[in-house]
Amino acid sequence: MSQPTTDANGHVEEIHWPSLIAAISAISAVGIAIGLGLPLLSIILEKRGIPSTLIGLNAAMAGIASMVAAPITTKLAHDHGVAKTMMLAVVLAALSALGFYYAEAFWMWFPLRFAFHGATTTLFILSEFWINDAAPPRRRGLVLGIYATVLAIGFAVGPLLFSLLGSEGILPFLVGAGVILLAIIPIFIARHESPVLDTKPERHFLHYIFLVPTATAAVFAFGAVSAGGLSLFPIYALRSALSESHAALLLTVMGVGNMAFQIPLGMYSDRLRDRRPLLTAMAVLGLVGSLALPFLIENWLLMAVVLFFWGGCVSGLYTVGLAHLGSRLTGPDLVAANAAFIFCYAVGTVAGPQAIGAAIDVTGKDGFAWTLAAFFGFYVLVSVGRAFLRPKRS
Repeated sequence: MSQPTTDANGHVEEIHWPSLIAAISAISAVGIAIGLGLPLLSIILEKRGIPSTLIGLNAAMAGIASMVAAPITTKLAHDHGVAKTMMLAVVLAALSALGFYYAEAFWMWFPLRFAFHGATTTLFILSEFWINDAAPPRRRGLVLGIYATVLAIGFAVGPLLFSLLGSEGILPFLVGAGVILLAIIPIFIARHESPVLDTKPERHFLHYIFLVPTATAAVFAFGAVSAGGLSLFPIYALRSALSESHAALLLTVMGVGNMAFQIPLGMYSDRLRDRRPLLTAMAVLGLVGSLALPFLIENWLLMAVVLFFWGGCVSGLYTVGLAHLGSRLTGPDLVAANAAFIFCYAVGTVAGPQAIGAAIDVTGKDGFAWTLAAFFGFYVLVSVGRAFLRPKRS
């Protein structure tokens, strides 16, 4: 199969759909499996009588695995090839997903969590690198918007499968492992079109965190706000006298906003010479929306409207941040920066729930909103400081 055609500068001229369909299909299958697996594993541990603290500790292995896997993914892809590394990660993720059913001792779930989320982290990094590499610069935002929308649908389908399959027996584990294994098909078909890494990155992994800070800080804020917000919003809503059904509906509205905004934001970002002002504007909207939560919580309709746009802004930090990353780097530098991008996301998913939970304990329910605002405010400071300390590049 032919590689995507490029111009004199090495940039892709047209959207190369076989590569994009392979990468997007593969990661969407993984998204479905993760959406199925997270509630499944928590429910099973709850039924076994495992304390909530230990369940949370086991779930935290996801972030730790991501932080460990991110730095070594670039080396694996360079040594074994992007497509081969992705296929090996698919097999490892599927085997570890099925392994949870056979692991009766709770301690065994820790290495299984580590293996599963380490493998899926590798898939995320290399899929996003593949997508960024195959997308033409002028349509990169559109392509990544499609990717984010399809992935969001995959994460939504997972819990739906869980509601249909339940938590009894081996069937949900077989379905989850089977869905993951399906990801190997599009990767295998397009394996000859995957990016080739002939050289290694010139810099140390940690350098890439600070090389494009507007992107890596954006995904850190996204990870903190999305993980902390989704996990602790039900507590905030219940302490604010909302019913469980109303709280669930608000989360659904936020998820709809997430899906609805990705393609329009991506298309709009393609029209900008510099995506950094858009990232800053979304963070400012997120900051204002967070500060408004305590004043709107008693009005469900207004809360729903705010969370619809808020959900789009939060997820836009990821999509537009990833497009900004792809516009700045290429080749091995891009895959290393993508690994740093996912690393920062993982750090955010660990820091967000911890900071928000502690703030609620110390300051009461409104600590939820103040901490969300602090994460957005942090990003605004980074982006504004970046604009003043370093001149814009075209």
